[in-house]
Amino acid sequence: MMTTLMEQEARQAPEVIAEQLKVNAQAAARIGEKLNQLDPKMVMIIGRGSSDHAGVFGKYLFEVEVGVPTFAAAPSVASVYGKSLKLNGAVAIVISQSGRSPDILSQAKMAKDAGAYTIALVNDESSPLAELVDDVLGLKAGPENSVAATKSYLATLSALLQLAANWGKNEGLINALQTLPTGLQQAIDSPVQLTSMALTNTRNLVVLGRGLGFAVSKEIALKLKEVCSIHAEAFSSAEFLHGPVTLVAQQLTIIDCHVNDESASAHQQQIKEVTTRGAKMIHLQQVVDDIHPRLAPLLVLQRFYLDVEKVAVAKGFNPDEPQGLKKVTRTL
Repeated sequence: MMTTLMEQEARQAPEVIAEQLKVNAQAAARIGEKLNQLDPKMVMIIGRGSSDHAGVFGKYLFEVEVGVPTFAAAPSVASVYGKSLKLNGAVAIVISQSGRSPDILSQAKMAKDAGAYTIALVNDESSPLAELVDDVLGLKAGPENSVAATKSYLATLSALLQLAANWGKNEGLINALQTLPTGLQQAIDSPVQLTSMALTNTRNLVVLGRGLGFAVSKEIALKLKEVCSIHAEAFSSAEFLHGPVTLVAQQLTIIDCHVNDESASAHQQQIKEVTTRGAKMIHLQQVVDDIHPRLAPLLVLQRFYLDVEKVAVAKGFNPDEPQGLKKVTRTL
């Protein structure tokens, strides 16, 4: 059976990340030490699309692991409004596959000129972004030809993990990262969790997660929109109960993104609540239990990428070339 580029590239993630962690070990340690010396009071993360969703993962990660307030940038502040921010003593982390979108470059330049220590997590290390910033932690994902990003997104999350582990001098997490490629492969080899049958006649759905699980829920929702033309929105399972839960009465389909970390108990209580209200539930699991909880969201996503590709094909869509999308999106 012919496979799509999306599937082929998703299956490359374990090998890509094993090499990335090895090649970037010294750079991550050096940047981590620099961050410790700088002791920044805040982190601004700059990105669009999937990169912005990776920034949500970074927000939870940096706040939980190093205790530094982290927020998402609004790139239009620099590119459209032409304004600057007060960023002395801050760190700006710029996430991009191509490193070429004008608004991302404008925001990165503004951040650097405004006094921030700038770090790029970028796949194209010959890009203008890589030349602009103070330091680069390459994604090392190699060419990715499918419009739907898979291995590059997982590589972004692993780069954020390696950065946070070194910044926080967390030897447990640094060592646990070596188990990530094996965990991802186990997810690849695990049974299907999301099927086209489960999404028959589904036009709208909600993805629920909590904490780091919510961060990857945003990527799950984006992929359902991109490759399956299903309107999907991600919510924190806690936030969903503050109003949007009324949608459940309309026989809403909900995808449960379950991660075994400190958020698991509270998340499961909220999933139980929406289930009792009559939601149609689809459960995504991390597959491997004996893995560091910070790595768990990547395993959920790895399995999902393979499943959603099959759903897209079953629905008659080409996930490699979603209608109206390009691999490199350049916005002002």
